[in-house]
Amino acid sequence: MSDQPSLRAKISMADDFLFGEVRADKKAPAPPPPLGPLAAFAGDWVGNGFNTIFRPDSSVSPTSATLPNPLPAGDNILELNLTSESLSFSKSLGAVPNRGTTPQGDIFLNGVPYLQTVSDITIHGEKTGIHVEPGIWIHVPSTNVPAEGETVARMASIPHGTTIEAQGTFVTVAGPPIINPVDITPFLTANPATKIKFPSQTAADPKTPRIPQDLTSFIAAGTITQAILDNPNILLSNIANKQKITNTIAIIISTAPTPPLFGGGVDNIAFLLGQAAATAPNAQTVQMTAIFWIETVEVDIEVGPLTVGQQFAVKPAKVVTGQTVPTFAGIAPYDVDMPRKLTVTYTQIQYTQLVLLNFNKLTWPHVSVNTLVPADDIAVPPSVWGK
Repeated sequence: MSDQPSLRAKISMADDFLFGEVRADKKAPAPPPPLGPLAAFAGDWVGNGFNTIFRPDSSVSPTSATLPNPLPAGDNILELNLTSESLSFSKSLGAVPNRGTTPQGDIFLNGVPYLQTVSDITIHGEKTGIHVEPGIWIHVPSTNVPAEGETVARMASIPHGTTIEAQGTFVTVAGPPIINPVDITPFLTANPATKIKFPSQTAADPKTPRIPQDLTSFIAAGTITQAILDNPNILLSNIANKQKITNTIAIIISTAPTPPLFGGGVDNIAFLLGQAAATAPNAQTVQMTAIFWIETVEVDIEVGPLTVGQQFAVKPAKVVTGQTVPTFAGIAPYDVDMPRKLTVTYTQIQYTQLVLLNFNKLTWPHVSVNTLVPADDIAVPPSVWGK
């Protein structure tokens, strides 16, 4: 009944595959360990989001010269993307054994493979793939060596030539998330306190090194505004602040986690690292941090008139223009003569991700945000009908 399946990227493992351990004794295999907050990462998710990235602008292959208002080659182009995203999770791995050495014994991980695809939909009717990311989320139990509590980690491969390992913690709170601002302004690599704002960060300027260069129509539509360029996370809070969110699990990860956590990191291919004797790097990824909010959202849907046994599929009202909302489906347990409101809940994933890129002696923030909902129809539980 849902209109979303065509947007999905799929991932799956063989039905008979389940991680285990090769043993010398006859003991029963270890049961799959818990997934912790990753238990919510199941099935297929879709949503429309926003992405910002400063790209190098080489004089050898200048992008500036191809803009509607051509400009001399500079050191960067700011690319802005309205995005369509599909995030697909496979079944969990099972008991993944990690062998310890004295005094730390063996531990067992569990995880969820995923595939993320992101397309640019900035120009109406056009769709261009800009990101694909296969990876695995894993849940790590607490250990004595190292002395760390329960954590989660995300391992990902990006086809530009970067792999990441980001680890962190999670917390559960009653109510909505706290979504702090994020700044896309570049800064001196040698001095992070020195920020350098570029003309392309001024939405009203139609002749800067930027794609799209002229934002007039986007400002009028409210899809790319100065407020959004100043803080892309406003797209998340604009939705969350208008919803009734009853519970939030916040997962905070980084390739350079704050002590006492450690581990993780970023690897780049040679092209990204560049040549030390020249103007290296070309575009080196140096760090990634992200927050994923797993939220329980309570909404009202309207059903009816319906006859007993009649199937239905409805969507809740959007709280902001362009928001992706899930589809609720069910079968009427009795005749519904007049339209009726039912109160239901669903899980929503919001995330903000900050990647730091180094080139031309500056560090350039690359920010991506999105609000994702289940792609499959959500069954309306019998309990919401009452008697």
